[in-house]
Amino acid sequence: MGREVIQVVVVDDEPMVCAHLRTILGSAADIEVVGEAYDGAAAVEAVVRHRPDLVLMDLRMPGVDGLTAIERIVKLDHPPRVVALTTFDADEYVLRALRSGAGGFLVKSTPPEDLIGLVRVAADGHTVLSPVATRRILAAASGEDESRKRAKELVGRLTERETDVLTCVGEGLSNAQIAARLFLSEATIKGYVSRMLVKLECTNRTQAGLLAHDAGLIGR
Repeated sequence: MGREVIQVVVVDDEPMVCAHLRTILGSAADIEVVGEAYDGAAAVEAVVRHRPDLVLMDLRMPGVDGLTAIERIVKLDHPPRVVALTTFDADEYVLRALRSGAGGFLVKSTPPEDLIGLVRVAADGHTVLSPVATRRILAAASGEDESRKRAKELVGRLTERETDVLTCVGEGLSNAQIAARLFLSEATIKGYVSRMLVKLECTNRTQAGLLAHDAGLIGR
């Protein structure tokens, strides 16, 4: 049985960028661009109308920007996965987008063949981040005292085992990799992650991973 078609909404205030993304993604048999939007308000409307699996969201737009749109979209019933689009991988908006619920980000200059693969990865629920940019983002995040304090308070709600799982998530490990490290079944790890996200008030693994860094769990 083949992969189901991944339905995507692309959002950018430059129609040419949307057309470029539509052309690239449309070349893949398992990806369909079902809608375009040129500002954040229209993006939310497009998500409600099309119910896509994935949204590629430009962050810097006039009117309702991408950050606001992400915050609105993740609060919808059964929200799609949202991946932020940015021109620069060190964009300060990226960290805010991840904290708002984006499941990763892509630089607009990503080569077409890589973009298609990363869209598939994101649609499967995995975090999409550039390793180099991730280090920059986490370095920037480490200076936020209020975030660190809040993160430590939230992590204090976890059991010791849940904290172990969170640390692994912060290191970017998959459920299968965490299961191997902790000598547990993948199904058990999946249960831990679900409970952990609720306790941490996180929308997804990306937010939980950032929280792990803020709380000082990584590199202990």
